[in-house]
Amino acid sequence: MSKKMFSAALVLTLLISLLAACSGNGSGNNPPAAGSDGSPAPAGSGGGQAATADYGDTGGLALPLVDKPTTIKMLVVSDSTKLNEKWAVQELERRTGVKVNLEFYSTATFKEKLNFILASGDLPDIIHGPSLAELNDLGGKGAFAAINDYLDQLPNFKALYVDNPENNWVMKSYSDEKGNLYTWPTYGINREVNHGFLYRKDIFDKHNIPLWTNQDEFYQALKKLKELHPNSVPYSSKTQANIFRDWGHSWGLSGYPNNYDEETKQWEFSFTQPEFKEMLDFMKKLYNEGLLDPEFMTDTSANWTAKMTSNNSFVTYDWIGRLDMFATQAKDAIPDYDLRYGNPIGPSGKTLSLPKIATFGHAVAKNKNTEVSMKLLDYLTSPSGAELMTVGQEGVNYELDENGRPVYPELKDLELVDIKALEDKYGLWTQGFYVRTDSRSVYYNFTEKEQEAQDMMKDKKLALDPVLKFTDEETSTIAELTQALQKAGEEFSAKYVLTASHGQAEWDAWLQQAKKLGEDEFVGAYNAAQARYDAE
Repeated sequence: MSKKMFSAALVLTLLISLLAACSGNGSGNNPPAAGSDGSPAPAGSGGGQAATADYGDTGGLALPLVDKPTTIKMLVVSDSTKLNEKWAVQELERRTGVKVNLEFYSTATFKEKLNFILASGDLPDIIHGPSLAELNDLGGKGAFAAINDYLDQLPNFKALYVDNPENNWVMKSYSDEKGNLYTWPTYGINREVNHGFLYRKDIFDKHNIPLWTNQDEFYQALKKLKELHPNSVPYSSKTQANIFRDWGHSWGLSGYPNNYDEETKQWEFSFTQPEFKEMLDFMKKLYNEGLLDPEFMTDTSANWTAKMTSNNSFVTYDWIGRLDMFATQAKDAIPDYDLRYGNPIGPSGKTLSLPKIATFGHAVAKNKNTEVSMKLLDYLTSPSGAELMTVGQEGVNYELDENGRPVYPELKDLELVDIKALEDKYGLWTQGFYVRTDSRSVYYNFTEKEQEAQDMMKDKKLALDPVLKFTDEETSTIAELTQALQKAGEEFSAKYVLTASHGQAEWDAWLQQAKKLGEDEFVGAYNAAQARYDAE
């Protein structure tokens, strides 16, 4: 189970929020937006193994793409300067024969500029940023070209999104009501594991407390910590109401505020499920015994950080970047500080799955350059294009170290070579300029602790929810009901945990309240869309 997609705008917001959350230290080590599973291409996922010149696997696409000089305009986001002079732009032209003039705006101004461009009707050849609903609407009016009309010229797109049974949901979930697909997806942007439960291994080891493997062991660990540190709050949190979302994964409820049940094949409102009550009862038990921070619904990031980098709290849920970040912050006061990734805490024993495919609003304008623009995006979807846009070219700007990871001789003096450094130097990882990533990129370089998290959760991830396509009426229903239902659910959940007298009677009353707020209509919209999805 995973993310809900009831409008492209929401999807875009959620994904941007996710990426923003991952860059909490402001280091610029997270991608702006867009997405490869890397190199070499897995069978059936990136086209054939045909190679052109020394450019690697182009998926059967012949380079150059044109037989005469061609110039197109592409809309991207960048805070860098002189972007069109960067190596990636020049190399792309050398390989494809297509000169790409990047029309770029800063992160701060891009949304405003995008709205102006859409309103003007003067579209660049390749755009990115509009919501799926906007693209389907404008595409239906003739502004954008339907990708499905060009599939015979797009071997990489076809192999990845049409012929691959794991990914071909794209054709029915992202298309409009007539079956036309206007958005070009992004592949491979997410790491396998980015968030989870974190614990102070140095404290656990010092007192011979084993890492928990189930709910009771988690409880016993917190209880022991409280005995040893009576003035502490063993578990603290900064996510406020999102704690219910984050903990829900461990009870098999990754959906928020709604959830797809893999057994019944039906959607449900997460806040009224029996598993959710079990989670609240456990949370309430921890709260009553002083094991859960009494400020968990109001704590700020600063207060939470102070607790987690001292001996006031020992377990939390957050981004894996904290594993090393907090150790650095605490090293002077606590030299042995060792924050590590822990297991899920509930009966599901699983964590959230992150999708390999997303939409960031890439689309091709319907004009004289449509065919060339389509082929260019197809090249960027190939393993060769993914390497070009997110790693570079071996022997030109990177070399492989003894572990097969890229290193950049020209950047050897930098303390940290992250994707922002690669954008500034070479134009790599420019937001909107790539649609597939290479897994060898520095973005996927994990520290020892981060790699441990990837390995621990390898086979412990929840199934991804179906990505649905809604009618206008269903979209309206969902938009009308979501906020009120989620707000009421969070308010009830907090009160249930914080109020000692709350129990079954209050839970039963909440179930009735959810019905009055439109739970059935809300879930019904999802199940109607699911029925159409299953019938296709």
